[in-house]
Amino acid sequence: MAGKIKNKKTMRIITKATNIKSSGALNAYIEEKMGSLKKFLNLLEEDEKGFSAPGGKEKPTAEIWVEIEKTTDHHLQGEIFRAEAQLKLSGRGLRAKATSGDLKLAINETKNELERQLKKYKDKYIAKVKKGARKIKEEVLPNLKG
Repeated sequence: MAGKIKNKKTMRIITKATNIKSSGALNAYIEEKMGSLKKFLNLLEEDEKGFSAPGGKEKPTAEIWVEIEKTTDHHLQGEIFRAEAQLKLSGRGLRAKATSGDLKLAINETKNELERQLKKYKDKYIAKVKKGARKIKEEVLPNLKG
């Protein structure tokens, strides 16, 4: 494809484990689940140079910090796990957390909450774009008729 610049949508995932051993399988699971949010990167505004990244040139388009923790909650019996994620987009930050008796379930709940927030962000963004298009249409059409 000559002359066409392809935007590379990238997302960096940073993982932190507290009171729990981080294994390769667990990191792969987090990468798989949180990596599925990459499909939402097309929501970001583009400029003539490509996507505006949170950190400037050559930085990822989005960054997500995931913290998993084995908590000690004295009111509940058994192991309690907490997963928390912060997603940094250009000009916007989203945050979600979940607590569960199963670590993978907590990670899934956190991912689902971020996905819900991203869909809401998308709907608001699309409404804003359509509103701007309607405003331009209302200003231009009467001038063309007259």
